[in-house]
Amino acid sequence: MKMSKYKVLIADDEEQMLMLVGSYLEKEGYETVTAVDGIEVLAQWEQGAFDLVILDIMMPKMDGFTVCEKIREVSKVPIIMLTAKSAELDRIHGLKIGADDYIVKPFSPKELVARVEALLRRSNDFKPGQNVLELGDLSIDLEGHTAKVQGKRINLTRKEFSLLEFFFNHNGQVFSREQLLDHVWGLESTGTLRTVDTHIKTLRIKLGSAGHLIKTVWGVGYKFKD
Repeated sequence: MKMSKYKVLIADDEEQMLMLVGSYLEKEGYETVTAVDGIEVLAQWEQGAFDLVILDIMMPKMDGFTVCEKIREVSKVPIIMLTAKSAELDRIHGLKIGADDYIVKPFSPKELVARVEALLRRSNDFKPGQNVLELGDLSIDLEGHTAKVQGKRINLTRKEFSLLEFFFNHNGQVFSREQLLDHVWGLESTGTLRTVDTHIKTLRIKLGSAGHLIKTVWGVGYKFKD
């Protein structure tokens, strides 16, 4: 079964394991991105939209449990925990913090692919209407943390998605760059007003035909189409 439209983030500190898992998924048509430690996982997560995450627990810099918790703060993307540990308490803890499945090394790559397919089917079957916001050709899925223009998914970073969601929720309101920095980046952010301008510009480009929805109010700031 080919599923080339799906993008999977694979995290493991063993290069051989990354190559093995990535190879099997790519043969089935998946696009894969890899990371070797917890910090790199989060950096990759920030850069693009993923449909599923495979997390090794015992990783340097930040373990898989912590990474799972951080991803769960912003997304319900399916997560499979991948580990050499077989203790029941580890499996229970992984599921309690938000993992959807748990597979113990050594494992059959074909079994892992089957679990990936099953999770993606269940994930795509669950599409509650109240969690999808739409305006013209643009729609954002609050559950999946994804955005589409004319039905085609666009690749947004976490901050770009947060900015777009904020505009959706305040349609027609004008915000200064200072206000956007406070609301979207947070009061303790080290970003500058230029950071807001840069993200607005990039977001407009990524939205393509829907980029016009973000209006510049000269001398004041920005607003979403009212």
